[in-house]
Amino acid sequence: MALGRHALAESGTAQDVVAEAWQTQALAQAVGSRLALCGPQELRGEARGLSELGEYPAVWGPGGPRAARLTEVADPHRALTALGELLGEVGIALVGVACATDEEGLYWQCIEAIDATDESGDRVRGLLRRLAVRDGERARPPDPARDRATPRREPSC
Repeated sequence: MALGRHALAESGTAQDVVAEAWQTQALAQAVGSRLALCGPQELRGEARGLSELGEYPAVWGPGGPRAARLTEVADPHRALTALGELLGEVGIALVGVACATDEEGLYWQCIEAIDATDESGDRVRGLLRRLAVRDGERARPPDPARDRATPRREPSC
């Protein structure tokens, strides 16, 4: 996520900002894919939704999207929090570009990227809420009657 933040901050042109927005979208999809495969069980369905969000234009250089290098998400809460912050920063940058441009094509590219960023941000916030609920359940004192009624299963991945 730090690499995305740095790249966004270093964006020299409006087109660079749009390209970084799609890089961030690809990262959101990669995080969603990793969590859908190997994340906590209670996140897998919604994470799959994040991994399947829309297509993006081919704005990659010869190396492809940076997100292709993502191999694991060791700490889902930390990764999702950082991703949510990055999506927020990207959204703000896109609004700035959309407001400043007189070029209609660039404006609509920004609007499309803003929509994708907003939807990904909604999914990330949903995943964070699920984690908070899960962690809240773990923090609750044990209830022997409840524990006998619903056995807990740990994720297997």
